[in-house]
Amino acid sequence: MRQQNGIDLQQDWIDLQQDTDTGIETIQAHFEGHAYDPHWHDSYLVGVTRQGVQQFHCRRSRHQSTPGKVFLLEPGEIHDGEAPARGGFTYSTLYLDPAWLDGAMRAQFDETPSHYLLTFGNTLTSDVVLSRAIAHAFAALHDRDPLIVRQAALDALLARLTAHVYWRQRPAADPRQPVVARQARDYLHAHLGDEVSLDDLTRVTGVDRFRLTRAFKAAYGLAPHAYLIQLRLARARVLLAQGVPPARTAADLGFADQSHLGRWFRRAYRLTPARYFHCTNLPD
Repeated sequence: MRQQNGIDLQQDWIDLQQDTDTGIETIQAHFEGHAYDPHWHDSYLVGVTRQGVQQFHCRRSRHQSTPGKVFLLEPGEIHDGEAPARGGFTYSTLYLDPAWLDGAMRAQFDETPSHYLLTFGNTLTSDVVLSRAIAHAFAALHDRDPLIVRQAALDALLARLTAHVYWRQRPAADPRQPVVARQARDYLHAHLGDEVSLDDLTRVTGVDRFRLTRAFKAAYGLAPHAYLIQLRLARARVLLAQGVPPARTAADLGFADQSHLGRWFRRAYRLTPARYFHCTNLPD
């Protein structure tokens, strides 16, 4: 059994880089069979399937991306991944910081109210021009081309991406969403690194754990315990990228130890926290 990028697998591999000027992460990977468990990212994902059939669930639908197709995911969108066909699948993805993309895209439009959010029109598209723009931008950043080359490639990507985004007003609290689900979610965010129990959530919301779990899952797509794990993992990526060592990250986020963080981190991202830490802390 061989090891690549901290993963002991026979067929799978991951190659991760981070652009020091924009903070954009570039990941190319190959998976066979099960790729990763349901999870979300704090970034916008813009990627291209390069080989095979990439199957994933997102927005309550199953998607299949084949070579040349573009996949577009927004921050917080829960998705998984698997290879339904022999030979697995290979993809290249750009992880775009929301603040960076928001500012860059607003520059493409004349006027956009500040209280509007950037949204992708479709999860999958067969736009050949966009596919090529993503591939060029990925290569420029991943291979660490000269700054002016990287900037030109990103500008071309942003220009084409305008055809696939729209602006929507920031939603107010949905009155149809159960109050108990919002209360439980707020509590989880406020106690991200604490030892949280279902008893804590029932005390805060005033309903039993069974009704609470059903309401929470209907509102956010995950049970409270799974939501908390994903919330911690998303925060772990931020801390690791900022240079916080894996052991300290695990302790700050309520994991028992570094190995405990590692088990969950690998299930979601197929990377060890240590590997992610070293790849995203690149020298200037």
